[in-house]
Amino acid sequence: MIAMRLLFLAIISASFSFSQGLELGPMTSNSSISFNKKSILKTDPNSIDSTFIFSTDTLSLPLYDEFSSNKFQKYQGDFSANGLTSILYYRLIDPLSSLPLSASTILTNQQTFNRIYDASTSTFVDNNFQASSVIVGDLTSYPVQYQTQNLFPPYYIYDTIGIPDVSDTLWITNPDFFQDSARQFFMPINDPSKIWADDFAYHNYRFAVNPRSLGVVTFDGLDETGFPYEIGTSITNYADKLTSKPIDLSNNLALDSIYFSFLYQAQGFGDTPEQSDSLVLEFYAKDLDQWFRVWSTNGASVLPFKAAHIPLTENKYFKKGFQFRFRNYGSLAGALDHFHIDFVHLRPASSHNDTLFKDFAFVYPLNTLLKTYTSVPWDHYKNSIGNKMTDSLKIDLHNGSPSAENYQNGLVSYSYNSLLAGSFILPGFNLAEQDINFSARTVHTSYHNLTNGNSFDKTLPGIQQSFTVKANASAQFPNDLINDSTGFSQNFKNFYSYDDGSSEAAFGPTGTQARLAVRFDAYEADSLIGVSFQFVPSVVDVSNKLFLLTVWSENNDEPDQILYEDDVFNPRNPIYPTGDEQFVTYYFLDTIKVPVNTSFFVGWRQLDPERLNLGLDRNLDFSSKIKFSVNGGATWLTSPFSGTAMIRPVFSTKLDEFIGINEEAFDIKIFPNPTSDIFQIILPQEDNNFEKILFDQTGRTLLKTNENQIDLSNFSAGYFFLQIPQLSQKSWKIVKN
Repeated sequence: MIAMRLLFLAIISASFSFSQGLELGPMTSNSSISFNKKSILKTDPNSIDSTFIFSTDTLSLPLYDEFSSNKFQKYQGDFSANGLTSILYYRLIDPLSSLPLSASTILTNQQTFNRIYDASTSTFVDNNFQASSVIVGDLTSYPVQYQTQNLFPPYYIYDTIGIPDVSDTLWITNPDFFQDSARQFFMPINDPSKIWADDFAYHNYRFAVNPRSLGVVTFDGLDETGFPYEIGTSITNYADKLTSKPIDLSNNLALDSIYFSFLYQAQGFGDTPEQSDSLVLEFYAKDLDQWFRVWSTNGASVLPFKAAHIPLTENKYFKKGFQFRFRNYGSLAGALDHFHIDFVHLRPASSHNDTLFKDFAFVYPLNTLLKTYTSVPWDHYKNSIGNKMTDSLKIDLHNGSPSAENYQNGLVSYSYNSLLAGSFILPGFNLAEQDINFSARTVHTSYHNLTNGNSFDKTLPGIQQSFTVKANASAQFPNDLINDSTGFSQNFKNFYSYDDGSSEAAFGPTGTQARLAVRFDAYEADSLIGVSFQFVPSVVDVSNKLFLLTVWSENNDEPDQILYEDDVFNPRNPIYPTGDEQFVTYYFLDTIKVPVNTSFFVGWRQLDPERLNLGLDRNLDFSSKIKFSVNGGATWLTSPFSGTAMIRPVFSTKLDEFIGINEEAFDIKIFPNPTSDIFQIILPQEDNNFEKILFDQTGRTLLKTNENQIDLSNFSAGYFFLQIPQLSQKSWKIVKN
């Protein structure tokens, strides 16, 4: 499958002449997925001691999840939890009394003995020690498994006959059997607000195309930690699953007309699942302890969400402990073969034609009230002139009613320190796209001008700021109110960003010396200190490939003069973000500051031909800002792929001291330079005993020394480069005449 996918990407590059050298591909990990640790361990990872076994609560009908919020059960051990119990398991048990052996017990499964040596005849006799029957437990996993073994004292005794002697005892080093214990904790979960017993699938707001409401659950080849189930494999198998908690159907019958409904979509903004891939729904029969497939669909290109409506008619399901689960069959190698689900509903008193998902909802969350950018440096915003609010706030609303519905005005408001700071009316006529009604079962997209009203207060103190934004829009018919609002934080730090923070694909130019550049138009001329990237793993790992961080001036909407570029002795490589940090910031060498005008480009020149897999945000389209070159920068082309590059230029602001940026760059003195043979190195440090490394023009290491005097008399005339890694990443050029 992976080979087919790479071929497909090659065909894309070959068939579109305007995209020469720029490729789009899938991701093989997702840094936005957080890891939910389900147990608390002591220092020994090979023991169940102080770990938790959780038992979930049993739910009742109806069950409903439209995924506007996360209803995955979290498992966090709590030693003070109500109903907490524990069992202390011992490793060595006396089979006669069923009691644990003493804490000092040490045994071995080797046959040990008492050797008696006769000095007069130079012969010996071994008397084997008698075995003891012991019940031995495996404390590395639960449930603890016990088996009876014959064990022996962990030592040998040597005696000599014929001469005065004292018995010698030889102990076995590190015998395998010793008394140990482990306490296993059992914690009941009672949280009916949570529906799902596991979290292998991905709850998100960005991967589906035009969902019916905020939030979906996505299935692919990534586990709950955001990494592939099997790295680099071409094998397809079952990957993600989403399992409900147990449900009590013991008081129900087939006559109760219980139906299971949901919406589903293939691909979305993700990877297209092949025809051989599938999304599967299974029901669990408690008494039979068996899962049964009741529905499935095969892979396809992105389509509008479709509805599935399934009756429960078989008696085997009407038990306490009924469950359902979704599973996807596809690639195990990464964020591939995507399916999405929404509006899961299990309810009685339904019917075969009860397929309406009637709701009025935001389709996507908002991410900025600013024009163009999702974030800007607070220093720049404070100094800016004029209103910087957006003149085209995009609102996507879905009317799930089967009938046209009257519009109502909406509202966007923002708060500072929990106090209302400003608001904007969203005219209902505009929300309904200049119509008197919201059309039935339709997504309405509207744009709103916020430049004539309030704006974020520029007089607030501080070196960064954050405002809480909330938007509301509703219809006049009864519906799920949780989807009538959405909110986010408008943050002002030290960078500009176009993106919403999440990648849905990987992209980049191909070819040695290819260049990628993204244009930014700052509120003011200032100095950069670095650039943040969100690189994402794809089918081929390129984390060991090299690039040079580059800043260009702007001329006629193209990169022009190079304002900064890493030297070839200090190349960078893609670093994949982990944990809460979704971007990795690459600071300029020696923390220098690079002055830029209001318009500039940031990006890279790559030293290897492979695509470096920069993240691409498919929800926001600033593709016009993305330029690439495959001929040394002689000509620049615009990206043909809809989306936003996950690149953020970082400016020097009052935040510098909090991120460790020094005001002055480190430097040394080298003389004479040029030189005919010997040159001296003077360091502004008391300890001059740092290693110096000398390179030639090709990057080949010529010598390493701790001396501050270097003799070039044995080398031909030319250019040389000096590095002192303990002090700086900078290279100094030396010329030999």
